[in-house]
Amino acid sequence: MIEISSIDHIVLRTSKIKAMLDFYCNVLGCTVERETTSETGLTQLRAGSALIDLVTVESDLGRMGGGAPTETENNLDHFCLQLKPISETEIEKHLSKHGIDGGSFHDRYGAQGVGKSIYIKDPEGNTVELRSQIESE
Repeated sequence: MIEISSIDHIVLRTSKIKAMLDFYCNVLGCTVERETTSETGLTQLRAGSALIDLVTVESDLGRMGGGAPTETENNLDHFCLQLKPISETEIEKHLSKHGIDGGSFHDRYGAQGVGKSIYIKDPEGNTVELRSQIESE
């Protein structure tokens, strides 16, 4: 039997690589781990123990997925990033500092059970769910 421990990686196709890098690195704190842009159009970002792969739609790899994402036709419903323990207020302040309106927190079920989370949009219109890690007692 296999057991999933966390998200390994996700792949996001993009026509806005600079805006996506700014969002994931400067707003959410990811770091560029590896780039194979000349061969595949791929930039891999470290997101805690997982990776977020950004693939330019103009690259060979990106063209395999079809056309570019649009406002009504995203390539992904949403994904959730589990944050190190942080308060809702701290998350809201951080997002506000970067000009991002996340709406309000709601109870949702995730890998650690029910917890408060907030949805935001990245520059390509993908929905990113942010939730604080639940500290074990």
